[in-house]
Amino acid sequence: MAYDGIVISSIIHEIKEQCLGGRVVKVQQPGNDTITLTVKGFKGQTKIYLSVNNSLPIVYIADTLPQAPMQAPAFCMLLRKHLGNGRLVDILQPGFDRIFDFVFEHLDEMGDLSQRHLIVEIMGRQSNIILTDSDYMITDCLRRVMPDLGSNDVDEKKLRILFPGQKYESPDSQDKINPVEINTVSEKNSFDRDSYEKYLVSKTMPIPKAIFTSITGFSKSTAEYLVDKAGIDGRKAFSDLSAEEKDRMFDILKMVIDKIKAGDYSPEYIYSDGIKKDYVAISDFSTDTDDKMDSEAGNESGTTSEISMSELLIDFYNNKEKQINVKSKSSDMRKVLQTAVERASRKYDLQLSQLKDTEDRDKYRIYGELLNTYGYNLKGGEDSLTCINYYDNQEITIPLEKDLTAQENSQKYFAKYNKKKRTFEALTGFVKQTKEELDYLLSAKHSLDMAETDADIAEIRSELERAGIIKKKSNSKGARKQVAGKPLHFISSAGYDIFVGKNNIQNEELTFGLATGRDIWFHAKQMPGSHVIVKVKEDDKEMNDIPDSVFEEAASLAAFYSSGNNAKIDTGSSSKSDSKSISKLETKIEIDYTERKNLKKPPQAKPGYVIYHTNYSMVAAPSREGVKQVEE
Repeated sequence: MAYDGIVISSIIHEIKEQCLGGRVVKVQQPGNDTITLTVKGFKGQTKIYLSVNNSLPIVYIADTLPQAPMQAPAFCMLLRKHLGNGRLVDILQPGFDRIFDFVFEHLDEMGDLSQRHLIVEIMGRQSNIILTDSDYMITDCLRRVMPDLGSNDVDEKKLRILFPGQKYESPDSQDKINPVEINTVSEKNSFDRDSYEKYLVSKTMPIPKAIFTSITGFSKSTAEYLVDKAGIDGRKAFSDLSAEEKDRMFDILKMVIDKIKAGDYSPEYIYSDGIKKDYVAISDFSTDTDDKMDSEAGNESGTTSEISMSELLIDFYNNKEKQINVKSKSSDMRKVLQTAVERASRKYDLQLSQLKDTEDRDKYRIYGELLNTYGYNLKGGEDSLTCINYYDNQEITIPLEKDLTAQENSQKYFAKYNKKKRTFEALTGFVKQTKEELDYLLSAKHSLDMAETDADIAEIRSELERAGIIKKKSNSKGARKQVAGKPLHFISSAGYDIFVGKNNIQNEELTFGLATGRDIWFHAKQMPGSHVIVKVKEDDKEMNDIPDSVFEEAASLAAFYSSGNNAKIDTGSSSKSDSKSISKLETKIEIDYTERKNLKKPPQAKPGYVIYHTNYSMVAAPSREGVKQVEE
């Protein structure tokens, strides 16, 4: 779910609970687009993180704050002057938009009590932090915005000047419904049945679009989530719904809005195949009256979500940041691998094309043999010879060069046959070698997609250095001992340990180190992917003793961690499996499985490469459902 008006209202609710009435004891600016506030209230000190970074503008209550520079920037000094030791008296959300309006009481230079507003706009690339006085006259901004004087075609409604001395104006609400209060300007009420019928049901667009274009604070992903929760096809328009479906959609929207007004938030992750894919600020709602009463009773008894919105955001975006950092650290390897894969693919295609040209080589041998057999009938000057092919007893016509004798034509065909035969014999080995090289490069590229820690990246880099694909980095002081990465560990629904390798080195260690002869090995058929090992139990005398669910779950993991998975692999750690899935993968992948004792590693083969001649096969959809990941 996007960081929309609902999430912001949840964050405002948390900050108010912890530090409303507290005093600002510290203001810092650790980055060009980041401000941090430390507020001391009745519950102790609360750290508030404000960021207007273009890629991730966000506000939340932080556990720790980044290190600030020794010399504070000018905007930070201004905030210290006007907010230092000030009291936080309120936090507003104008128009239920993506805006924080922190209201502080502070003594001015004359010793009089005055108000200051610290406004944080979460607007993507236009995000900003603005300091104003009590009348919303701008004192200064983190990013000053002036009109383009050279442009004659400017939409005055959308043009906002954010500059000291100017009056602050909130962004245009685009005439949307404010779901939590009355908007007397547009005569739209806080959300009720009349506004639902007038502004949503009347629209002919898909239902999610009708929702997020009509109600302020509802993002596209929020609208899609709520429509899905109502059990309605998001591709439909309101005109396509039955009366019962329209009522159900209204009940869902009304319940969410009522919970926002009551400050009843229930932050929760959205899982897909056991992986944290998104989040919601309100997850506890139902259109059924009895369920509503049960939910309210549960909230009163303290059974609401155990994680706060801020804690959820920290965890969620920390995982995202780790993934970004891993990708950044492996960018050089990705570039080298991509180039190597493209080169090997072109080479492989060329060799296959040349090999295809040799498929007709036996035809020229037969021409030569038949000319030696029937050539005595030729008188000279003929352009062809028609005779019986004694290999299939069919009539055949052999093209001839008029200037050559039958013997010379025969020699010409034998020479052509021998040339194609030599090419075929040479290319057969080359094609096999190139295919193995291409498969290895693709498996290394797949391993990079699965890497989630620095240790994983270091393992892949070491492997590629040994293979000569990338140059080894010199270190005059000596390299530190490499920390080995760990494979993924899952517990099946039947209690079996399942291990998944994240790269070729881990695959080899799993298969030929951790696994015993009776353990079951899984792998996607004829495509790069992870080795998956199921550890059998002592009571399992043969494969038939293992529950079918174990095979199904292990095969699904092998499909999920293969290049055949049509969704981007995300190894973000998670311990949940009863996921609120965003989408279901429909791809089916053929999986080979066999006992570990049936695997062999050819001499001098690259890491992770195995051969086998005894195996079973099954088809599985890429999924992590049914298994629980073990954090190690």
